[in-house]
Amino acid sequence: MERLASAYPGAETFTFGDGPDLCAALLAAARSGAKTATCGALRDFEAGEPMPVVGRRDIALDRDGTPALVIETTEVTLVRFRDVPEGIALAEGEGTFEEWRMGHERFFARNGGYDPEMMLVCERFRLLEDLDAR
Repeated sequence: MERLASAYPGAETFTFGDGPDLCAALLAAARSGAKTATCGALRDFEAGEPMPVVGRRDIALDRDGTPALVIETTEVTLVRFRDVPEGIALAEGEGTFEEWRMGHERFFARNGGYDPEMMLVCERFRLLEDLDAR
């Protein structure tokens, strides 16, 4: 982690998903290039999660805390769940637009509540480094 902190000053760490299987699947999708976006509930950022910032480089962790990927944020938008553009949903690499919608309804219901009017922070990113490929 020391090398990463030096190479990517100001990087935040985070995990994709809310469990080991989902995290592994999302890391694999990011590694393959299928996943170039992610989103989270604005309420979580308001509660203290660091807001993504264009140009910032962040470290995605495996569920055990091992650094897995380094990404760079290329775009951040705020949008209501019901208004998420299909392009953003598909860039998350989680199937069709309808599969994305159903999966995210379940995800948000498990993690603080789902409401079609809820605000999301949508982030596009590019993969800078696959730390498993070293």
